[in-house]
Amino acid sequence: MIDDLGVRAGLDGRVVRHTVGDVRPRPHRHAELELNLVVRGTASYLLGDRRYVLTPGTLTWLFSGQDHVLIDESADHELWWAVFRPALVARIATTPQARPLLEKDPAGQFWRRLDSGRVRRLAALFHEVRDAEAVDDVLVNTGLGYLLSFAWRAFLDGDDVVEGVDLHPAVESVARMLRADPDAGDLATLARAASLSPSHLSRIFKEQSGVSISRFRNQQRLQRFLRCYDEGRRTTALAAALEAGFGSYAQFHRVFREQTGRSPSALRTAAADDDLSLARGHR
Repeated sequence: MIDDLGVRAGLDGRVVRHTVGDVRPRPHRHAELELNLVVRGTASYLLGDRRYVLTPGTLTWLFSGQDHVLIDESADHELWWAVFRPALVARIATTPQARPLLEKDPAGQFWRRLDSGRVRRLAALFHEVRDAEAVDDVLVNTGLGYLLSFAWRAFLDGDDVVEGVDLHPAVESVARMLRADPDAGDLATLARAASLSPSHLSRIFKEQSGVSISRFRNQQRLQRFLRCYDEGRRTTALAAALEAGFGSYAQFHRVFREQTGRSPSALRTAAADDDLSLARGHR
């Protein structure tokens, strides 16, 4: 599924600071090139058949042909993410060294841990570009181009490679099934599809992904809810929760609070803040 990351018309990309409890959808696969920089805490990405552990200073490139999901976030986890439209990437990636940026799923390792100086400089750039969205579109687009170039140079200069851990084929298969449909079946059904016993599947899934199958399933339901709800612009929270696969609003409320640390009422606050920021940006 190709996700819409909310890049506004006229902009070459978008910058967001993500923290635990952020109610925005997290990307799975999208047309834009994505850049992540972890500033606090830990988390993991499931990317294809591998799991990558994110620690402070980790710089990550995610490409349009890669199915990915962020899981197992620590309570203090924070990261910056930016996405860049293909047209901007094509203007920037003109050297042989930058050619991988043009590919949908390039071969190689695109995860590095950076030194503290580069992390501070990159974090400052993310912050500046994000804040420019409320001021001037030309300034944002100029900043996005510089951020892309600077981050790629930091990646090339880095030599602390983050190695992924191979996932058991059953774990990858079940994760894909639940990403496609959080209601793909109970544990016994998933275990039969993976040719494992329920207890074995449950154990290795938790060991390799860092979360239980039930928690992973609820994470995917919550992402589906957020896509359906769209900050209240498409439907009500109750209707979106039921469409996402939650059995009741009470179940949705419990999972939402467990996953984000907030009440669903935070959705209305976030939507109001976004509308205010957008209004200020177009004065």
